[in-house]
Amino acid sequence: MDVILLEKIENLGDLGDKVSVKPGYARNHLIPKAKAKYATEENLKEFEARRDELEKLAKTNLEIAQKRKEKLDGFKISITAEANDEGLLFGSIGPYEIEKQLLENGHEIERKEIRMPDGAIKKTGEYTIGIHLGIDTDAIINLIVETNN
Repeated sequence: MDVILLEKIENLGDLGDKVSVKPGYARNHLIPKAKAKYATEENLKEFEARRDELEKLAKTNLEIAQKRKEKLDGFKISITAEANDEGLLFGSIGPYEIEKQLLENGHEIERKEIRMPDGAIKKTGEYTIGIHLGIDTDAIINLIVETNN
């Protein structure tokens, strides 16, 4: 199924690209979230009429993400948890705890933006956590997990 992208989508295409996707992806994700439209002649004409507006919106969103990145990049947070003598935590630290700590420190963030490719943290130590703020915009924060024993 061919669709016209109304915004840049990672691993798919840029604003205005005509791409072919599976019908379910288009019907269930792209079109309901206003990220794409069916690639018909009428929609192509409508898109070209709105192109400047959509490009301006994308540029504004990128600027907002860049400002958030400047605030977050290199920020350090510390979380205290119970651990055994070997440094293994009783439980784990995931995106929820990181989000809570960042919100307490005055950073606007959503849990879905936190990237933890290795999964939840189960040991004390220092970790780098990726924060995905938007297309082409990622911040790195430092997390220190300490024991309260």
